[in-house]
Formats: sequence, structure tokens, C-alpha cells
Amino acid sequence: MYPDPSRAVLPAKTVQYAEENAANWLMTAGAVVFVIPRLGGAAAHFPGAVSVASYVDALDGLVLQGGSDVAPSSYGEQPLRPEWAGDPERDAYELGLFRGFTRRHKPVLGICRGCQLINVALGGSLYQDLGVQVPASGHHRHEALYDANLHEATILPGSGLAVTYGGESRVRVNSIHHQAIKSLGRGLTVEAQSHPDRLVEAIRGNGPGYVVGVQWHPEFPAPVGADLLKSEPLRDEFLSACRQSRSRLGLGSKQLAET
Repeated sequence: MYPDPSRAVLPAKTVQYAEENAANWLMTAGAVVFVIPRLGGAAAHFPGAVSVASYVDALDGLVLQGGSDVAPSSYGEQPLRPEWAGDPERDAYELGLFRGFTRRHKPVLGICRGCQLINVALGGSLYQDLGVQVPASGHHRHEALYDANLHEATILPGSGLAVTYGGESRVRVNSIHHQAIKSLGRGLTVEAQSHPDRLVEAIRGNGPGYVVGVQWHPEFPAPVGADLLKSEPLRDEFLSACRQSRSRLGLGSKQLAET
């Protein structure tokens, strides 16, 4: 979050954050979670400055959390409206992290914006706004309901998610986004689609290493009485991949990273 005079806390400062549910979702499974601060432009020129490679060396996996829009400029487009310009600075920072971790074949899990960013990192594009570009898809975001806004999705047969969830096909997930994957990035497979509009809800990388993105927020507690897709199998799959990666690389760290 950038300087904002109307903000009560640190109004003149750039604030980098971890959403508590996301951190706790990992911590309750025994993962040690760290925020990875962006290195400002001036700091990067100092000798001995910490780099992306420093974090890749120290940590076992990366979670790209939700948040602001991915900037259209990050996938070669101009914003259709000024309010959809997104955050190119955050994009550049997270794209660098993604490339650093995947270069070493360390696991990456993308949530909502993080899923979209993975797609953009691999050459894909996004719908800047579903209401304008896909008007039939009217159920993906509701400002008042927020994380209590739910819809059905289909886990595709034969996919990695189908294995993780024991073949379960039609599920319910939360939905808090107005952007979505349009063209699929290189080396990615679609593993789940929204119902009935068939927008991409989950992706997985086909190359070496674990790369998975989901459009919903598995870290958010389910509303009372809601029969949502359980979040633990996805989390445990990611953490298992982190342990396997650490074992493969002969690392002693038990740390996982979240941005």
C-alpha cells in the first residue's frame, strides 16, 4: 500500500503486508511464514544488499497472495479504464520472486491475484474486468458479501486437483475477483473452471517443480453453514512439495515464504 494521507497508520509510508488468514492457514500446518519485503530502487544499489536470490536460497516455497489488480501493462495491454491500471511496481517485484523460485524448481502457490500473476509470468493475459468483457459472468465478486460470495466450480477429470481431492468434481468456492485469466500462459494446464460460465479457476504448471494457482481464497474461513471445498488438501499438497524440494536440494531450513 502506497502513501495515503487519509490512512490513519503510517500515512506517508509505503506499507508491505501479509493478510493474517493467509499466514495462519500455513502456520496451523506447522509452516514458518515470512513476509518478503520489496527492496526499494535506491536500496538495490548498495553493496551487500539482499536480493531475490537471497530469499530463494533461504526459503522452501513461495505463496503469492491476493490483493490489487495485476496491471494490464504487465501483459502488454493498456487499461480500459483508469481504475484498472493495477500495480505495476508490485507486479515487477512478484514476477521477480516467481522467476527466482521457479528457476530453482521451488514450489509456488498463487491465490487469486497470485494465480493471475503466475499466468501473466508465463505469457498469458487477463480479462481486465469481467463485468465489461464477460458480462454473462455476474457472480464472481460482490462488494457487500465479499468472502461470503460463493459459486460452483468444476474440478476437471484427470487433473492434479482431482487427485488431491479424491476425484471430487462439482464443488463450491468463494469468489472475490473482477479480473480473470483470458489467454493461458505457456506450460500451464487448466484444472478447474467456474460453473456455469467456465472461467479458469485453477491452473498447474507442466514443467519441473510445483506451480499451482487457484482463483478462490482457500485461506478464508467458510461462512457458517456453507459447504465449501476444503482448503486443507491444497495446503498440504503445497507443503509436501516444499518438503520434497528441501530434501532434493539438501537444505536444512524448515522455512516457507509468503509475499
